[in-house]
Parts: sequence; structure tokens; C-alpha cells
Amino acid sequence: MDASALVISIVLYMLSAAGYLAYLLLQKNALQRAGFFLLLAGWVCHTVSILLEVARQGHIPVSNLHETLSFAGWAIAGVFIVLHYRYGLKILGVVAAPFVALIMVIVSLLPDEPAQTTAIFKSFWLVSHVTVIFIGEAAFALACGAGILYLTQENAIKTKRRRFFFKRLPSLDLLDSTGYACIVVGFTMLTLGLITGLVFAKSVWGRFWSWDPKEVWSGISWLFYAALLHERLTVGWRGRRSAIMAIVGFGVLVFTFLGVNFLMEGHHAVFTK
Repeated sequence: MDASALVISIVLYMLSAAGYLAYLLLQKNALQRAGFFLLLAGWVCHTVSILLEVARQGHIPVSNLHETLSFAGWAIAGVFIVLHYRYGLKILGVVAAPFVALIMVIVSLLPDEPAQTTAIFKSFWLVSHVTVIFIGEAAFALACGAGILYLTQENAIKTKRRRFFFKRLPSLDLLDSTGYACIVVGFTMLTLGLITGLVFAKSVWGRFWSWDPKEVWSGISWLFYAALLHERLTVGWRGRRSAIMAIVGFGVLVFTFLGVNFLMEGHHAVFTK
């Protein structure tokens, strides 16, 4: 990644995180607006750095862990920006901005060694697969954040400790509906990502499915969220149960994204080496 653009985006993300945390403490709308526009500026700068890498390398920059995590941070920030305009859930930035800032700080500490083989990264199906998968996982990350805020607010209400979080967090219904919207978006993108991934696997390895550990755990993640949506629509899973499942589901995704690559061998290890 372009070093100057990376540093600028990290600084802006960190300032955004500070603005949102100050907003949580002081409840000044000016702090929330500052936090959002700093994150937006960081995302624009981040986007420019990714486009510069695409122009330089000739393919989407996801050839190592440094680039892959950077793309993940970019996706989370972008999905949050869309949700901010769609739902106006200002407080979600208290989770999103620090999370993105943390990811990008980790990115800055990782080596950025180019991949030895770059031909596969120029495939249309790989670009489609990576893009929709990361958008989906970003939506799931924000669903997890909404779930954390839901449990925090619910606890404040049940324990009648309303001095801090009760006044700062939105209603349980809004948090629940936002988390559900994130899961619907994430599940849709994950489904498209798995489909494009199957097509890409066929074009590269000659078969749609090879029981690669990443494929297996991606399937498990898809089944987990499919079950969550099914139970919500048929049984009425809402509120606390849905929030807990969103948090657990994101844990499964994190393991699928990172744990599988470091603990198991497979085709996808090339993306995190």
C-alpha cells in the first residue's frame, strides 16, 4: 500500500475513533459529526490508496495479510457510512470507528511482501468474490457491534442503572432492527460471495468444491446465519437472542477469516501469508 496514504488514513481513523468516544462521554453532536466526517475522509483516502495499488499491481490488492486486512477495514468503514445515512444510527460509530482504527494500526505493523504468483488475482470472478465477501463480513461486523450495544442497553434497563448508557444509546427496537438489516445484507453478500467463489474455484482448480478448510468453514458460517434468519422469520428470534447470535456468528467469521488460514493448510493460505 502507498505509505503516505496509509498513514493519513490511519491518523484520520484514529481521530474519528477519538471523536466518537468523546461523543459517547459528552453527548455533543459536534463531536459525533466530527467523528463521522473524519471517518469519511479516512475512507476516501483509504479508497485512493487501494485504487493506486490496483493501478500499480494490475489486480485487486488482497495478496497478503497486510492487504487483506486493509481491504477488510475499508469495507467496514464503507458499510458503516452507508448505514449511517440509511438509519442515522450515530452511536454505532462508537464501535465501528475504533474497530477500523485498530485494524489499520495492525495493518501498519504487518510486512507488505508481494505475492509470488499474481495471475489468479486478475480473475474477474476473484475480484467479484473478494469484494462481495468483504462487504458481507463488514455488515456482519456491524451487526455484532449493534448486538453489543443492544446487550449493553438492555442491561442498563434491567439493572435500572440509567445514568450513563441509557441516555446515550438508542432504543432496543432500533438497535435490533439495525442489527437485523446488517445480517440480511451480510447474508446476501455472503451468498453471492460463495457462488462467485465456486465459479472461481472451478476456473482455477478444475472443480467447484474441494473440501478446502476455508470452503468448509465458509459453508458453516453461511449455515449459521441462514439458521439465524430462519429462526427470526419463523420462530421470532429477536432482541437478546438475536444479538447474542450475531456476536457468536461474527466470532465464527473471524475464525474462518484468520484462524483457518493459520491453523490449517489450504488453497486460501496465499491470501494471508
